[in-house]
Amino acid sequence: MTLIIIAAIAAILVIWFIAVQRRLVSKEELCRNSMSQIGVQQNSRWDAVSALVELTRSYNEHEYNTLRDVIAMRRTIDGGSSAEDASAQEELLGGALSRISLVAEQYPQLKADATYARTMESINQYENNVRVSRMVFNDAVTAYNRMVRQFPDSIVAGMLRFAVKDYLKEPEGKTDMPSVKF
Repeated sequence: MTLIIIAAIAAILVIWFIAVQRRLVSKEELCRNSMSQIGVQQNSRWDAVSALVELTRSYNEHEYNTLRDVIAMRRTIDGGSSAEDASAQEELLGGALSRISLVAEQYPQLKADATYARTMESINQYENNVRVSRMVFNDAVTAYNRMVRQFPDSIVAGMLRFAVKDYLKEPEGKTDMPSVKF
């Protein structure tokens, strides 16, 4: 009788262990998928920025060369990328876009170009998509981290080396309210 009770308890523990492992893997895959989505959206933004860089070529050769060098530093963000990798690419993109904006301010005819306007629209749409993807990623990381840290699932997570993941941080300056002047 004691042997049956011990076997039943062992079977329940094995089933529980497997269930927790499967949930951890599922949540980790959601995190990877979310990071991959950020990479897809950033890639689209890079393509649009590349198109803008080509447009600036005829207006300012120096800026074109500088922006081309920035684009050469681009890295692919995928499911295995870290939050720091995604943030570094966001900073690079932001720098390229601010340079393009400066060129557009210097050359009003560039700003008036229909292709420039359409491309800037698409960049804004991709930026919104990245913002949503970042929120989805952070939500997935919250669910995953909660499971990794809460007892008793944390026992299985520790045994299987599931570690807490980092959140994506909001880029500096984006949390400040813009000043509105009339």
